[in-house]
Amino acid sequence: MLDATRLRVLVAVAKYGSVTAAAQALNYAQPSISHHIAKLEAETGAKLMERAGRGVRLTDAGRLLAQRAEEILGRLDAAEAELAVHIGLRHDRVRLAAFGSALSTLVAAAGAALRLERAGSAIHLTEADPTQAMRMLRAGEADVALIFRYLRDGSESDSLSPVPERRNPPAGEETGGRLLLDEPMYLISRDEVVIPRSGQVAGHAVTDSEVRSAILTARASERWIGAGEQCTDVLADLCHCAGFSPDMALRSAGFVAAQALVAAGLGVSILPGLALQAARHPGIRATELPGARRQILAITYSASPDAAASARLIEAMIRAGNLVAHDESRLSGLPCRLAGDTVGALLSREQQRWRFAAVATRPPTAAPALYCCCPTSAAGVGTGEGKAAASPAGAT
Repeated sequence: MLDATRLRVLVAVAKYGSVTAAAQALNYAQPSISHHIAKLEAETGAKLMERAGRGVRLTDAGRLLAQRAEEILGRLDAAEAELAVHIGLRHDRVRLAAFGSALSTLVAAAGAALRLERAGSAIHLTEADPTQAMRMLRAGEADVALIFRYLRDGSESDSLSPVPERRNPPAGEETGGRLLLDEPMYLISRDEVVIPRSGQVAGHAVTDSEVRSAILTARASERWIGAGEQCTDVLADLCHCAGFSPDMALRSAGFVAAQALVAAGLGVSILPGLALQAARHPGIRATELPGARRQILAITYSASPDAAASARLIEAMIRAGNLVAHDESRLSGLPCRLAGDTVGALLSREQQRWRFAAVATRPPTAAPALYCCCPTSAAGVGTGEGKAAASPAGAT
């Protein structure tokens, strides 16, 4: 049986790139690192390290074992934390890795709900794109990962998936996903768009794809602004399906920057509804693109989350997603107020919905702790230590 301490040493060598750096990170003597690796090689019957110049590097077998060891050790750490919660040594804790627009809408609303439903819980947040979030889930650095996938006319293609391995997960990986939100994609422009009607036209059944293509080809001569890598790929895919190649003015603008550039008349863009719920420029119009959608999923290990804290957070995000889907009916056209007001109204309604039950059963209690950090600052993720600052749930 493989020794967990030796696996931690191997993971440290893979992470820090040398025996010396791994020894410093683990506070071990350098000969101790070499001893653990030699013992692990004896246990596995495989050569895990080899000399490279004046240093050493992992062999292919070493890299394979280090990758799997990181996942195994992460699961062990998570199991230890869950057991501690179960026997009452720690308060409920859930670590969530999510992308920006979900943090400012679904997660914020879910945090507001949990604040009223349950005191003593701790939510540790990390902003991460879907690929990073899945890596954190596998490494045991997150309990729940939020990812998204794009659909065109009801089907998903590999080119539109930011996490292709979700379609073909590694052997032995048992992950389960819950759908939080199924949202439309929008053409973002400065002026009004004439929208063709679906249905029968002169005896011909007009499909969503034809309506969408008509909307896009009307803007084929304009410059296009991509809002990040994934959104730009979706933009290109939809334009190509409409019969033209978009003239890209910019490929890597953020959601807020893309809207500002469109409002300034520098081009048009395509954005998901949640990006408009998170922050909307008052000078743009949003036109729904029929058949183009984005789905947001919460991924955990196993089909049903074992940790009660994770399950509660996911259920709260599903309820928040239902409210967001209801509000998206007002996204098309020129907004009458900024998106911050929309999200504020969403939180107010969500708080009011659960306030009656919470007040009826117990007096007001302290809010659960909420820890936020960025992907580059691992200190404090899921621990509340280091540089991670505690703030009330629902804060941004």
